[in-house]
Amino acid sequence: PGLHQMILDADLQSRENFGGHGSAMAQCYNHVIMPLANSRDKRTQVIWGIEDFRSRFDRDPEGMWLPETAVDLESLDLMAEHGIKFTVLAPAQARLVRRLGSGSEWLDVSGARVDPTRAYLVHTPGGRSIAVFFYDGPISRAVAFEGLLNNGEFFASRLVSGFNDTRGWNQLAHIATDGESYGHHHRHGEMALAYALHHIESRGLARITNYAQFLALNPPTHEAEIFEDTSWSCAHGVGRWTDDCGCNSGGHGGWNQAWRRPLRAALDWLRDEIAEPYEQVMGALLRDPWAARDDYIHVVLNRSEAIRSAFLDRHQRRRLSRADQVKTWRLLEMQRHAMLMYTSCGWFFDELSGIETVQVIMYAGRVVQLAERLLGRKVEAPFIELLSRAKSNLPEHAEGGRIYEKMVRPAVVNLEKVGAHYAITSLFERYEDRTRIYAYSVEQEDYKISESGRLRMLIGRARFTSEITQDSDTLSFGVLHFGDHNINAGVRPFQGPQAYHKLREEAADAFTRADLAEVIRVLDRDFGMNTYSLKSLFRDEQRRILTQILDSTIHEAEALYRQLYENHAPLMRFLSTLGTPMPKAFRTTAEYAINSHLRRELAQDPLDLSRIRRYLDEARMARVDLEATTLEFVYRKTLESLALRIKEDPLNADALQALEQAAGLLPWLPFGVSLWEVQNVCWDLLREHYPAQSQRARSGDENALNWVGAFAALAVHVSVKLH
Repeated sequence: PGLHQMILDADLQSRENFGGHGSAMAQCYNHVIMPLANSRDKRTQVIWGIEDFRSRFDRDPEGMWLPETAVDLESLDLMAEHGIKFTVLAPAQARLVRRLGSGSEWLDVSGARVDPTRAYLVHTPGGRSIAVFFYDGPISRAVAFEGLLNNGEFFASRLVSGFNDTRGWNQLAHIATDGESYGHHHRHGEMALAYALHHIESRGLARITNYAQFLALNPPTHEAEIFEDTSWSCAHGVGRWTDDCGCNSGGHGGWNQAWRRPLRAALDWLRDEIAEPYEQVMGALLRDPWAARDDYIHVVLNRSEAIRSAFLDRHQRRRLSRADQVKTWRLLEMQRHAMLMYTSCGWFFDELSGIETVQVIMYAGRVVQLAERLLGRKVEAPFIELLSRAKSNLPEHAEGGRIYEKMVRPAVVNLEKVGAHYAITSLFERYEDRTRIYAYSVEQEDYKISESGRLRMLIGRARFTSEITQDSDTLSFGVLHFGDHNINAGVRPFQGPQAYHKLREEAADAFTRADLAEVIRVLDRDFGMNTYSLKSLFRDEQRRILTQILDSTIHEAEALYRQLYENHAPLMRFLSTLGTPMPKAFRTTAEYAINSHLRRELAQDPLDLSRIRRYLDEARMARVDLEATTLEFVYRKTLESLALRIKEDPLNADALQALEQAAGLLPWLPFGVSLWEVQNVCWDLLREHYPAQSQRARSGDENALNWVGAFAALAVHVSVKLH
């Protein structure tokens, strides 16, 4: 959320800097390759991208990014139809250019020979036009692949080299690169970018602008024709998302990507198979099923009851019953996932079983789940058969059908699975009477845990409602926890008060008599108690609960290692001073104990710096390996927690001193610490409070004196320059 707000604030600031024109651009909603989409999906992608942008930036977008710059004229026409003024393409996508006006000759600029310093007008088949900027290819490649971000001043010089004094017009020097270039692919690349812009602006080498302002001040004087069905990341047009074209992420010489075409064919079949029945079923509920899908983005962005009601008021043929409303939301979700399944990264990489490709198949799995329930179509079997034609490079996965059965089908979620998750996790975390489980709301109606030694029995019921489809049902559940990870659970629709109370009484009676066999028989009769276990939980909660179960055992082991270490630490230190090799048993004990001590100490508030330094010294003397990743994370979270207090109360000198003292440990640590969050807090303090606090300090304000002193020391620790 904090980073998202920074992006919104940056766009607001850019509007102030660039004559009311924001720097943010919209994009087609879920990164589909537009030339490979059908006309209906293209339209929805543009509309959803615009509405998503409006909801975040509180303005209309002027520009729209085409995913992978994959372009065709129909997509440009749809963008222009919906008010988009410009987009950005690669120079190799320009085919012909000429001056606007009659009689001008077309100039062949194929082979990336287009002049990137001006905007061009592209006319579309619908009689519309849109401006296109073709970015500077050589400089963009130098950023991405040639180390240009190693030096901010060189970067600035290279950007300015895009200008040419022989040109008689206002020139735009601009590049397009992956965001990952700045800091991820190139460490400190974001610093090089910031320095380059500062260098250019402070020395008057050029005027910083953005596309929207430049276009407003410099309307196109030339027009262009493009190469359709091309992109910036595939030398073969758009083959990377439909063919074994040779484009891949590399590193697997013997692999092929022949799976791309049958995967797309299977998804195309599924999309088309549900289209007509969607129209028929939805047509009985809403006036225009496809216009409703275009408008559904407002519900996707805000699923409040008011927004849903307003949507239905706009589209329903008649006042819909609750059952018909649920059907409407399910149908629209089916269509949403039918677009999500075309997200481009599903084809971009090397292997069918990769996480990106499995994810798009999961979206398709949701389409299958909803289609079979709503449309009366048996689509799963033929879809799996088509997927089976896509062959994996890995023998253990074989083909797409097997991947679907191994990875997608087990991930399907329904209300009963949510109920099982709720019931099992409630043994380890007490829920309020009303709570949320991811996209589901839960209203507890009855809940009873019985305990006998390590054995626990839970019987309860609750109402579960999908906040997406509004699907809702009251479920009863039973859980037996035999201790540790041994859990069996069952869930079923609520059968009424009489049956439920009979179950509770019988189970409670058997449990009171310690008749475990009878308890199991009663619960299994009503629930089928082998249905759910810890394996059934959603993954994040599964890991959290397993950690909780293991905690007591881990704490016991840590205490034992710490005791062994404390008992033998003097001897270990003596061996270190003599340079005598440490016996393996001693080294293992020291490594486990010291890391355990440091994990605990780095999470304390306040930190005991002297004790932490002692453990660090002992680690160095004993030559033990520190768990740097874990220790960095624990310490960073401690710093960020202290920084959060300052964000909530910026002028609290005590909070600032606490953070400064904790940050004083940084020079002692034998590993780096990510200080991004803390540095951002310091930067905000420097801009918003430091000048006024310094003035108060000079006037003798004691609190301000303490604040300024603590802030100055903190700035040194976290490498923030005050002047």
